[in-house]
Amino acid sequence: MRIVFMGTPEFAVPSLEALLRAGDSDDHVVGVVTQPDRPKGRGQVLTPPPVKVIADQAGIPVVQPLKIRTPDFLERLASWKPDVIVVAAFGRILHAPILNLPPLGCVNVHGSLLPKYRGAAPIQWALINGETETGITTMLMDEGMDTGPILLQEKIPILPDDTTSTLAPRLAKLGGELLVQTIAGLKASTIRPVPQDHSQATMAPLLKKEDGEIHWTMSATALVNRIRGLTPWPGAYTFHGADRWMIWKAVAVQEPATGQPGTVLAVTKQSIKVATGEGVLELLELQTANSKRMTVGQYLAGHRLSVGERLGGGA
Repeated sequence: MRIVFMGTPEFAVPSLEALLRAGDSDDHVVGVVTQPDRPKGRGQVLTPPPVKVIADQAGIPVVQPLKIRTPDFLERLASWKPDVIVVAAFGRILHAPILNLPPLGCVNVHGSLLPKYRGAAPIQWALINGETETGITTMLMDEGMDTGPILLQEKIPILPDDTTSTLAPRLAKLGGELLVQTIAGLKASTIRPVPQDHSQATMAPLLKKEDGEIHWTMSATALVNRIRGLTPWPGAYTFHGADRWMIWKAVAVQEPATGQPGTVLAVTKQSIKVATGEGVLELLELQTANSKRMTVGQYLAGHRLSVGERLGGGA
């Protein structure tokens, strides 16, 4: 089996590593396609994608096209003569000439239990919506958005304190394991693709920075889930006057909210309780501009906050 791997971020790394570990003299990754190097950090240092780092270490040829709908790129891809193309968080939509190139098709490693959460942010939206389980799906790609037939699928629980930061690595590891099983099954012709039930589909669109703003009219439970899903990016935030607070950790308190949504109800040595549309949100960790993430206790040691003040104002 000649395998071409297409992927970019940290989520894709365990899938590539699993293929490299599983490969033998007859099955091997012959090429990697990833996004171009991007400026990163305060110094805007040009940084390679995590997948490129792994490929370079393994001595695998790497291509980083600015565009994939060009004859030059398709020619380079065809020159590797792939039997199968594996895609894991590549970040681009593949068109028919690429999908039809390998005899065994293009296999996608997707971070949800399809047909639920099709799209670019399945892990984040599963958390935002308060799901208690999720998983990995391997599927044969078509020209739709995660609409192709399912090959293999495996579930894992979502823990009550999971954030995207903790859930994504577990799913990425599972993705690598399930990918190896999928490739073996395709090679042995023991996997039968199963069409998705499109009537059960839900979407997980790409998140934007402005999606992080906390709307205090939501329930405390919904806000906790939103904070979990938006950690680490784009991050959930609110405003205290002109100051923007990133909220990193909070819990829902089942007590009546006696003030308007966004009103500070109580200030203790360790937390700030805020009224929501339903229930009370207790803030435990936050970050202000030009500071590091800190506990609320650390923040209050150097700042005054009074009961009755209002946060945010989003509706």
